[in-house]
Amino acid sequence: MKMIVENIEKKFDGEEVIEDFEVLTKDVGRVQEETLQKILEENGETEYLKQWGLNGRTDAETFKACVPIVTHKNLEPYIQRIADGDFSPILTGKSIETISLSSGTTQGKPKFVPFNDELMESTMQIFKTSFAFRNREFPIGNGKALQFIYSSKQFKTKGGLAAGTATTNVYRNAQFKKTMKAMSTPCCSPDEVIFGPDFQQSLYCHLLCGLIFRDEVHVVSSTFAHSIVHAFRTFEQVWESLVVDMREGVLSSRVTVPSIRLAMTKLLKPDPELADAIYSKCLSLSNWCGLIPELFPNTKYIYGIMTGSMEPYLKKLRHYAGELPLLSADYGSSEGWVGVNINPKLPPEMVTYAVLPNIGYFEFLPLEENVNGMMEQANSPVGLTEVKLGEEYEIVFTNFAGLYRYRLGDVVKIKGFHNGTPELQFVCRSNLLLNINIDKNTEKDLQLAVEAAAKHLIDEKLEVVDFTSHVNISADPGHYIIFWELSGEATDEMLQDCCNCLDKSFIDAGYVSSRKVSAIGALELRIVKRGTFHKILDHFVGLGGAVSQFKTPRCVGPKNSSLIQILSTNVVKSYSSTAFY
Repeated sequence: MKMIVENIEKKFDGEEVIEDFEVLTKDVGRVQEETLQKILEENGETEYLKQWGLNGRTDAETFKACVPIVTHKNLEPYIQRIADGDFSPILTGKSIETISLSSGTTQGKPKFVPFNDELMESTMQIFKTSFAFRNREFPIGNGKALQFIYSSKQFKTKGGLAAGTATTNVYRNAQFKKTMKAMSTPCCSPDEVIFGPDFQQSLYCHLLCGLIFRDEVHVVSSTFAHSIVHAFRTFEQVWESLVVDMREGVLSSRVTVPSIRLAMTKLLKPDPELADAIYSKCLSLSNWCGLIPELFPNTKYIYGIMTGSMEPYLKKLRHYAGELPLLSADYGSSEGWVGVNINPKLPPEMVTYAVLPNIGYFEFLPLEENVNGMMEQANSPVGLTEVKLGEEYEIVFTNFAGLYRYRLGDVVKIKGFHNGTPELQFVCRSNLLLNINIDKNTEKDLQLAVEAAAKHLIDEKLEVVDFTSHVNISADPGHYIIFWELSGEATDEMLQDCCNCLDKSFIDAGYVSSRKVSAIGALELRIVKRGTFHKILDHFVGLGGAVSQFKTPRCVGPKNSSLIQILSTNVVKSYSSTAFY
């Protein structure tokens, strides 16, 4: 095994990886044609593709003329059959053996998406390319990464397939560890900590492992920026306990999982000198400013996804990071990867992603502003070589894991080009309403939550006249606010029950896990006066809108100050959820 790892380590050559990337991005049109041809040759005999009459053709024109653009809802019956154990070639020529759970939901249930070796290979290609560009700007020696990563449990589907979040499927794959080792950034923490069943215990041990190897830590990272912020907020609470563990060489009794205790016992030895050094550093800090470089003096940068809904966490992250650069990670989703950050020196607010033209076949639906100032889809999609600078598009992609002309639901802006491939900036989710960090709740999820909570009103013959929502990210942590207009008076007790029920009814995995660790605050239910939603209609009509075109906005964005004002000035009662305490 050692020999294999050493061979892989020798093989990794950053400049070679960059050279490969340069070649790939110089002839994007040809690479895209070849990629589509390969996908269709491998999967042309599948049940899904055969129905569209491609008849063995693999050119882009025939593909676009025959195969429709779809959403997850269209593919769900096929994916469900795979999950239920149908091994015939449904979406892919080779059988799918693993399912990824998207952190979003469809119809109130987690989404299943296929995961296979080809997806794992593209993940490693993204990781290596990104690392090569990072390492050129911020070279790291033979050190370790303090990675705040947590793997959820994999479970078996009805048909016996392994299922877990996309990150879990990556972390559990042998290729992941080999690649991290090859890139000289093995994780500080043993597998037992990463795959532990208790998030808080794993987090505590990640921090302890980081301190044990503090001089070897060259990178501090997590999948999402908020996880890094949460880790160091936790450090503020538990640092004295960590110091005691290091001084005595005995793990705190707060860690109860036997496998974690055993793994940590092998690492933890009494080190009074290190304990004293950490203790005095913590006492000398002013409000924990610059905590990360004080604890881990050889850290070169902080790394994680920092764009989109992660931006609100950057202020606190910079507080902890001091002068250390923040480098934003690459752009992908549970369904597959899109692009790589090749300009690591750009601050997260300006980061762009260069599309890798060989990991899928990409199309872009142009968006244009409608009369209400909302972006909507226009015309037919354009190819990777046809996008225009400064324009916004929704991504449609075809990959090696059975997704064909699949609407990813992401809106991006073209900010530039690297050779022939576009550099994208993430703008927003096209169908997402409520989103603070890794939570993803759509209009349907909000509707289902409101319906569930409104059942508490039936006995009193009351109903929800109308509703909307708002994400309060000015509070720390951010939380959801739901506004209700009721048909009559309800008791405080009843409305508190409704509030708790709303909070519990958002079953998206990202929301639930964030609520459990207080990365998202308690949901707030605000009751508004009768007639408030009519005032919103009047406001819309006053702006020149037609009554027949009016739809109650199900989420009021932070920039819509006039609507926020109408709602806020009409609030008569407010309740905070106690569902997660």
